[in-house]
Amino acid sequence: MTVPLLEVDGLVKHFVARRSLFGAPTATVKAVDGVSFSLAAGETLALVGESGCGKSTVGRLVLRLLEPTAGRVRFEGRDIVALPEREVRAFRRSAQLVFQDPYASLNPRMTVGDILAEPLKLHDVVPAAQRRARVAELLRVVGLEPRHAPRYPHEFSGGQRQRIAVARALAVAPKLIVCDEPVSALDVSIRSQVLNLLKDLQRRLGLTYIFISHDLAVVKHIADRVAVMYLGRIVETARAERLFAAPRHPYTRALISAIPVPRPQHGRARHILKGDVPSALAPPAGCHLHTRCPHVIDVCRTVRPDLVTDTGDHATACHRWTELPPEPGLASNDAPSPALERLIAAFRDVPGARGVGINAASSAANPKFAPQLPRVRLRTSGLKRH
Repeated sequence: MTVPLLEVDGLVKHFVARRSLFGAPTATVKAVDGVSFSLAAGETLALVGESGCGKSTVGRLVLRLLEPTAGRVRFEGRDIVALPEREVRAFRRSAQLVFQDPYASLNPRMTVGDILAEPLKLHDVVPAAQRRARVAELLRVVGLEPRHAPRYPHEFSGGQRQRIAVARALAVAPKLIVCDEPVSALDVSIRSQVLNLLKDLQRRLGLTYIFISHDLAVVKHIADRVAVMYLGRIVETARAERLFAAPRHPYTRALISAIPVPRPQHGRARHILKGDVPSALAPPAGCHLHTRCPHVIDVCRTVRPDLVTDTGDHATACHRWTELPPEPGLASNDAPSPALERLIAAFRDVPGARGVGINAASSAANPKFAPQLPRVRLRTSGLKRH
C-alpha cells in the first residue's frame, strides 16, 4: 500500500485570547478541533468553509508555521511536529505556501529577480553562478519573461504578482504547496489564468496542493477531493465530483445552494441557515451546527457526530444524514447556456494564448503579442441618452 504524502491526525489548535492577572488563560479560541485527513502525491485537496472556520490555520499547522496544541502531521512518513528546529528548514524545502494577497506577500523593496533568488540562497539549491539562469527559468515556467527580473512588484498587475508568488514557491522544487486563497484577491477575468497555471504546473511537475478557498465554484474547477470545514471541524469530505453531485451534510448543502447559476432562468432551491456562526471562544456542545440546522434533534445538541466514511470514501459528520431527503447538488441545467459556451470558447482560443491562459505579461510589454479578441457589436436601439 502506498504511503500518503501527507497525513494529518487529530490536529488541534487553541489560541489564548485572554489571561488572568497571574498569566493563567481565561479565554481560548478553539480554531482547529480534531481535524484528520490524508493526501496522496499529485492530488489536490480543497479546504472550504466560511471565514473563521479554521482552514487557513490548518494550512499553517501543516507547514509548521504554527505549533499545534495536539495532534500529528506526518510528511512522507515523518512526524514534522517532532522535528528539531535544525531539520525544519529541510522540511520547508519540500513544502511551500502561496499567500492570499499578492500585493502584501512580495517585498516592495526587492526586485523580482531578488525575490526569486532569495529561497535559492537560503536553501542552497543552485550555485551562485547559476541563480540568474534559474530565476529566468522560473519566470518562463509561470508565463513571464526573464527580462522582467529587474522590475519591482508595483510594476506588475495583480495576476502577474500572483504568478511571481507561485514562481517563488516553485524555486526550491517542493512536493507540497499550500495555496491559501490564491485567487480571491484577483479580478474574475484573471482568476482562470492563475487556476489554469496551477493545474498545468501540477500536471508537468507532479505537485500536490492543499487549496484553501471559500469559493466553491473555484474549488469545483481545481480540486480532486474536498473537505468542508465548519467552526474548526471537518463535517464532510469526498471526491469533488461526488460531493458536488450529492452533498449530504446540511452545511455543505447550504454552501452549494449559494453557488450562482450561470443560467438565471433556471433557479435553484436555496438552503439558508438561520442565525450567525457561533463564537470559537465558546462553540456549542455536540454538533457545532445544531444552533442553525433545520434538521436538529436532541442528540445533535449533546453528542459530537463522528466523521463516518462509507464504501465510496464519502465521509459525513451528521447524526441524521441517512434520514435526510437526497439533494440533487449541481444539476445539469446549471451548466452555461450554449451561447455562453461559444463566448467562453472564443476567449479561450484567442491568438497569443500560450500554454495557460492569455500571456498577460507579454501582451502588456509588447502590444504585438496582445490577443485579438473578437469584436462585439452592441445593439444601441432603444437606449435613451441622458
